Amino acid sequence: MEGQVEHKTVAVNGINMHFVEIGEGPIVLFIHGFPECWYSWRHQMSFMAKQGYRAVAPDLRGYGDTTGAPNDDPSKFTTLDIVGDLVELLNNIAPQEEKVFVVGHDWGAVVSWALCLYRPDKVKAFVCLSVAFNPRNPVKKPLETLRKVYGDDYYVVRFQEPGVIEGEFEELGIKNVVKKFLTYRTPGPLYLKKGKPFEDASSTDELPGWLSDEDIDFYANKYKQIGFTGALNYYRSIDRNWEVTAAWTGAKIQVPVKFIVGDLDITYNAPGAKDYLHKGGFKKLVPLLEDVVVLQGVGHFIHQEKPKEINEHIYNYISKISSSKNHSNICAIL
Repeated sequence: MEGQVEHKTVAVNGINMHFVEIGEGPIVLFIHGFPECWYSWRHQMSFMAKQGYRAVAPDLRGYGDTTGAPNDDPSKFTTLDIVGDLVELLNNIAPQEEKVFVVGHDWGAVVSWALCLYRPDKVKAFVCLSVAFNPRNPVKKPLETLRKVYGDDYYVVRFQEPGVIEGEFEELGIKNVVKKFLTYRTPGPLYLKKGKPFEDASSTDELPGWLSDEDIDFYANKYKQIGFTGALNYYRSIDRNWEVTAAWTGAKIQVPVKFIVGDLDITYNAPGAKDYLHKGGFKKLVPLLEDVVVLQGVGHFIHQEKPKEINEHIYNYISKISSSKNHSNICAIL
């Protein structure tokens, strides 16, 4: 895969955004999460390129080979900033393409929801993996709420103080940290005790079949070069996100969406998540939601763990959207 993709860098929104692409045709924009980079989409990109699409996967600001982000200022990592990067990227690499297909996972899903919310005119359809749309609560700040529900050892809370968790990760070993995140399969919340991260996390030295030592090395080598701070700034900006997005309180997602999650994913097992997804709350806020797919026996990193199934879901949904749009265009001409 590494030899097939083209690596490119473009100046956008004050940073130098690295992205990879493969194939020709309509763009499918793949947006990664934590603790990953473009490489997490390796299975999907090659597959979609073979189906006649141009697969594009950037390293988000603070990640991978994208440079120039102000890592010492978490307030520059809001979804407004990240969406700005992506819109400028698209305007730069495909000025003729008014809308693109979007696929996002983890923080990439959060960013994709924001892209759909702020710029629905840029999105043909969105395939969301693992993290459902989380509407802004006008009276509850996110960090305070998470601390009340889960306590101080909850991983998002532990990520907040600059430098602290980075030091603990350094002590534990970068490769070990990446491995523990990617292989975490407990359906409950992730707690990282102060000074002893992952002590209680269920994991084994044996890698699952979907993850190789080379895969872990790829991610680990990037973090050895740039550190974790840029990636952690997404968590450190969650309250700032809440502050700058008041204008979208109550707004709905007005693009076609397909949602896929694993039944062992911590997001699917969060308090109230299943009721929200299956009993109408999600559909109310995402009226063009086609369906919610729950894959059995699958954890958080769903696109790497079950690439064949995810590839088929992405391709079938995008094909369906494409054919329905083409049909509409024909009807309009007639």
